[in-house]
Amino acid sequence: MNNAMRATLEVADRIGPDADAPVADKAVATGALLVAERMTRRFGGLVANQDVCISLERGKLHALLGPNGAGKSTCINMLSGDLPPSEGTIRFMGRDITALSAAQRSQVGIGRSYQRTNIFPQFTVLENVRLAAQSRRQQPWRIFSRAMQQQWALQKARACIEEAGLGKRVDWTAGVLSHGEQRQLEIAMVLATDAQVLLLDEPLAGMGSDESAKMVEVLKRLRQTRAILLVEHDMDAVFAVADVITVMVNGQVLESGPPEQIKASVAVQQAYLGSEDSFHV
Repeated sequence: MNNAMRATLEVADRIGPDADAPVADKAVATGALLVAERMTRRFGGLVANQDVCISLERGKLHALLGPNGAGKSTCINMLSGDLPPSEGTIRFMGRDITALSAAQRSQVGIGRSYQRTNIFPQFTVLENVRLAAQSRRQQPWRIFSRAMQQQWALQKARACIEEAGLGKRVDWTAGVLSHGEQRQLEIAMVLATDAQVLLLDEPLAGMGSDESAKMVEVLKRLRQTRAILLVEHDMDAVFAVADVITVMVNGQVLESGPPEQIKASVAVQQAYLGSEDSFHV
């Protein structure tokens, strides 16, 4: 049993049993970690998401596209626990987690980044990621011990920093990093929480071409061992890295499939992407 599978099973044990779902769920058997079924969210008379179904598999990057107002933010907020669905079911490794809060989902292995960068700019890169790692092994009785002497946290932080492509910035103050590097730092912090599923909300927003290229390489590396949902407007980046693309329009899934299928879809072209000539991939 490899380390990734062992970590996955440990996460499942922390969620606890679910009488409504068998332990060996079909989704788990096929590699799906996070599955949303008929996910719907209403705000009074407004239906922001309706019957949305999404499956996130380990080893694949699933991109979520759509014009402004399509319901992408509502979708990712429901998956992360920031917003409860009005209807539908969300399962992590076959267990129903629909009622879990964002904090609880983070504890069981679902990590989230936001459109706005959330870091501690006055701390170093290492300190930022170490704090994220320590959140998973809180030791309130050790109030007099020095945080920088907790070698397990430092080792995990350094490994996550390297995985996020910031190995040469480990001792830099976070506030002096470039915008792209700060987004990489945020991903390193998510990795330090032992997340098996990464929900990334526009991580390439505001980046130049060089920074975008670096982030794409980071995403390619991360998808090898995790499941990733990417909400992004950068078409070149999406088609360069995505294994599956779901397109949303007016709160509903218009089409979902591999990039070639989405690129060739007349319905998608008409609703969002324009003519096929508009693709530059």
